[in-house]
This record gives sequence, structure tokens and C-alpha cells, in this order.
Amino acid sequence: MDDIIKILESENVQEKIRILEKLHNTKDLKILQEIILRLNDDSVQVRGEAFNALLLNQNKISKILIDNLSSPNKNIKGFTALVLANRNEKNAIPEIIKIVNNEHGMVRSCAIGALGYLKAGKIEEVIINAFSDSNLDVQKSALLAAIQTNIFVSKEKINEITNNDNQIKNLLTKLKK
Repeated sequence: MDDIIKILESENVQEKIRILEKLHNTKDLKILQEIILRLNDDSVQVRGEAFNALLLNQNKISKILIDNLSSPNKNIKGFTALVLANRNEKNAIPEIIKIVNNEHGMVRSCAIGALGYLKAGKIEEVIINAFSDSNLDVQKSALLAAIQTNIFVSKEKINEITNNDNQIKNLLTKLKK
């Protein structure tokens, strides 16, 4: 176990990826926490492999994932919300809702995206408020979440959303249908 942790904490990207590929079924809490910490790795490949290892893990790891929603690290917080969503962990919805107003746009975007993916109920106000977020990615996540959860959005509210971004325009077209 110490060897695994040493590799995960090293600077060797290829070794970290190699070991993460083998850890998708670990139950060890210390190793799971080390995998979660790799969600903040400098290497996008390592972050992706850590995400994949957590996503594919068939064990009951939702508690440790939910606990990491309170991490001070924005990448860990945001990506953990997405892991939980992709694992269909509906029990995490109340905790994910707690981070939708985070100071970091990336965390807000991930949290709203996770709620939409989970088709969380009773989030209309959260989603509609996010339409006017200062962060473009948060706005996109909110529009997609509204579509995924079939939230009714009035024509007046849709008309308030003015943006020249093509993705926003496409999402608005889908939302109007």
C-alpha cells in the first residue's frame, strides 16, 4: 500500500496512470482518498484516470466521495460532484446542492451539471438563478440541467438570456421546445 501511495504522490505521470488503471476496485479508504486527490493532479491524463478509477469502482464508496464535496480544493470538489453524478448517486443530491453557490465558477458548473445529470427534483430555483451567473460555463450547465430535468422556463425568462455564444443559442433553442 505504501508503494502505491508513493507512486501516486510522485511526479511520474506514466507510473501514476499505470497504477490508477489497476485501482478501480479498491476498497481501501486511504488509497481511495489518494485517488480522489489525483483529481487535482497537474496532468489532465492523471485526473482523467483518477476520475475513471472512481467511476468504475463497484464498491460502496459514495460516503468518501460525498465527504470530498467539502474539500477546500475546487478541482476535487467539482470533479467529485461529477463522479457522483456519473455513478448515479442520487443520495448525494443534497450535498451537491450545497456547492452550487461556491465561489469558483468551475465548482458551480460541475455541481449544476451533476444535478441535471441526476435529474434532481425541486431544483428549479437553483437552475433558473444560474442562468444569470457571471460564468458562461455555469450558464451552459444551468440550461442543460433545465433541459435534462424538464424544468419549465417562461418565455420571458428565456428572452432575458441574451448571449452570442453558439452553445447558449443551441441550448436555448432546445429549451424552447
